[in-house]
Amino acid sequence: MSRKVKTTVIGSYPADIDRMEFIQEYFNGREVSWNKYIRSAVNDMIAAGIDIVSDGQTRDPFINIFTRKLKGCRLRSRTEIIDKVEYAGPITLEDYKYVRELMPEKKELIGLVVGPHTLSESVVDLHYKDKKELAFDFAYALNQEAKALQKHVDMISVDEPFFSNSMPEYGKELIAIITKDITCPTRLHACGDVSNIVPELLEMPVDVLSHEFKASPQLFDAFGEYDSSKKICLGAVRSDNVQVETIDEIVGHIEKGISVFGEHISQLAPDCGQRLLPRDIAFKKLKNLVSAGEKVYGR
Repeated sequence: MSRKVKTTVIGSYPADIDRMEFIQEYFNGREVSWNKYIRSAVNDMIAAGIDIVSDGQTRDPFINIFTRKLKGCRLRSRTEIIDKVEYAGPITLEDYKYVRELMPEKKELIGLVVGPHTLSESVVDLHYKDKKELAFDFAYALNQEAKALQKHVDMISVDEPFFSNSMPEYGKELIAIITKDITCPTRLHACGDVSNIVPELLEMPVDVLSHEFKASPQLFDAFGEYDSSKKICLGAVRSDNVQVETIDEIVGHIEKGISVFGEHISQLAPDCGQRLLPRDIAFKKLKNLVSAGEKVYGR
């Protein structure tokens, strides 16, 4: 495949977690290692031929991964904000260091952080009573996490699914805070129908924009109205549907993307995280994605 266009993932990947093992180890006073679940996700991505892999986000739902280790957050049925949100030290760094040990040298690694707007919309705020102030404190904390990761990953991706529901007027400022002083390439992923905020997205201070073009093909028309040199991560297989797209179907979708974005496509990926798919389905989708990319761009 062309070196300019690489296959990657958005973040999460399904893992066959043995919950009984966790229960037994908890009552025995021992902590279960997540390494085998991280390893299963990474091995699947590598076996499928993915160029830029993640840690699979198997440890927790993607909100809890971050709020569990930030000051001011308390986890109950949902995360509750009970004090000022502050960075308390690396959150996912050890997981990425472990992934590096598993990866062949030719593969790349993407570090994932959940966006501050999505975090502020997903928690129960018992302290700030001001969603903007809360979002900015999340952003400052996440910038420190991104700085901790940048020496160990090849790209950092900010996941802001709530942008498709509500893009705050300060959304660009939040992303700018996270990416400040980050020297590796950056990506912004916003799933859902983002047709009405395309101009704002094109102004985001990141290197690559990632969207679910497969489930929301109307995005082709929305982005096609603007002339931009922003690089694109093309969502090319659905993450909300167990039907496995054929290689030819994905090829047709990529070719549609090329007709809109031309050489600005830099990555091919699933539409979103694959956590909710059966593992065998997620793997087949990734494998067909890789094969389709090779068919379009060559090896």
